[in-house]
Amino acid sequence: MVCWLVSALCMTAVVTIYFHVQNRPFQNNNLLTYADTFGKVASAALIVPTSEALGQLKWNWFYNSRAVLDFEIFDKASRGPWGAIMLLFRKRGRSLAALGALLIVLLLAIDTFFLSQVVVLSDRWYLDSEAGTLPLTVQYEPNLPKVYRERANMNVQDIDIARVIERFAYDNGTQPVLYANGTRPGIPLDVGSELTYACLAGTMDWTSDLDGGYNVKDDYKNGAMCGYFLNVTSHRPVLMSDYQVNADGTAGDTLLMHTLPLTMIFDYFPFYGNGSINFKSLRDTIADVLIVSANGSTSSVHQGTPPVAQECVLSWCVKTIRSTPSTLDSFSFQTAYENGTDNYYLQNISIDLGKTPSGRTISGFGTLNSSASTIYQGFQNIFPAFTTLRSNSTVPVMRWKTWDKGPPWNRVLDFNPWLAPNNVTRHMERFATAMTNVIRTAPRKIMLSGDAFSTETFTRIRWPWLAFPFALLLLSLIFLVSTIIKTSNDGAMGTWKTSAMPTLIYSLSPDLQRELSPSQIGASASKEGATKVRIKLLPDRGWRV
Repeated sequence: MVCWLVSALCMTAVVTIYFHVQNRPFQNNNLLTYADTFGKVASAALIVPTSEALGQLKWNWFYNSRAVLDFEIFDKASRGPWGAIMLLFRKRGRSLAALGALLIVLLLAIDTFFLSQVVVLSDRWYLDSEAGTLPLTVQYEPNLPKVYRERANMNVQDIDIARVIERFAYDNGTQPVLYANGTRPGIPLDVGSELTYACLAGTMDWTSDLDGGYNVKDDYKNGAMCGYFLNVTSHRPVLMSDYQVNADGTAGDTLLMHTLPLTMIFDYFPFYGNGSINFKSLRDTIADVLIVSANGSTSSVHQGTPPVAQECVLSWCVKTIRSTPSTLDSFSFQTAYENGTDNYYLQNISIDLGKTPSGRTISGFGTLNSSASTIYQGFQNIFPAFTTLRSNSTVPVMRWKTWDKGPPWNRVLDFNPWLAPNNVTRHMERFATAMTNVIRTAPRKIMLSGDAFSTETFTRIRWPWLAFPFALLLLSLIFLVSTIIKTSNDGAMGTWKTSAMPTLIYSLSPDLQRELSPSQIGASASKEGATKVRIKLLPDRGWRV
């Protein structure tokens, strides 16, 4: 009973520790280590009295005539789980010894129910002691230098935005600063239906749009070009995907990618009515561009495979954030487009939406026309742009700064984000997020304070799992008490428990030893004889067959 009391005290200690750590931050595992140790001691302390009681029942079992094989099974059952399983099958659960054997088997799993299935570490949100701050920009006013030329104020690029554009236009971008679950700008839409495959004929006059006195007298020959065109039926179709055919019929340079803004570079004259195909409701967009790329390789262009065509837009909007983890909302500035005839657009960007469906008031946001112009200026180098591949080369080359009337600007990119099969949609999302972060951290930003929440690992106790160890503790007590009561009248035999001394003291007679000896009748016959021969232990006379 001493071992049983030790086990009960250890289980009580485990429960006490669990009450102490329940619903508290997990700062160290010392207490849980103690709980695991107490659990193992409790398990071992239960196995000892159970095995001893099962051994005592062995001697009580042979007060009556029993099969010799039962002696071996009882002996194994008091020493380990395999013998206990054999005893369960032998007695079919119809004796007190079967309960002891069942306890020995179940005690093997008690450790699992003490720690691994009871203690669960989970992350929870809690209110931080310090207030959290978030940057807010109502009116975007970058610090721009004043540059004059012939006493006229000149436009200069927004350096902060220009750095972001540089990283995203010619590389894989920057790592965005995450807020909550992140943001999502307008999703690029497929505009492949706007492209038409055709072979168009025209005069190959390469000097008609050039300044200077070329005075070319000879007429230019007519030629044909086949590929995917935008506005194929107009007087100025735009080639979006094609390859050059040399005089000997072999393939020459291949146009892999073409970015085409839907407004003119400098005066922002709109195409397609108001400068958009799928986003006509957006006003004063930062960039609305068609991105057409060959689907994978030059072979797709040579085979006439339709390219991947997408319309992507960057527009002004107001982002909102809540102090709980959720997807952020965006309220786009959507108004009807007003046609105008002036080449100068001097209206500032103003976003006043009034009350939103969630009850918030969105007003007063925007930026000056001059500030917006510095941002638009950063996209003039990349929209429009071309990526071509020469027939004798494996390195694509990008043609950029197409507005420059001098020699062409060519650039070799380590990573071309606009070229399929790269994910242009995801790239534009990251592009918009990076620009948003720059605007939110502008010099004129406002820091908003509010409740801040953090995550911390807490300890949660699953109490129902402790029912199994305490059930075994109770069954062990019942088994021990029942064994004591049943063997209390075995005074003549003595309390031998798992001792082997009775086997030596009350040894079999020489005749029975010869009858069951494997050397005389063989191992199989000896096992069969042990099953058929029945023995009985008498305290004053020893074993009797």
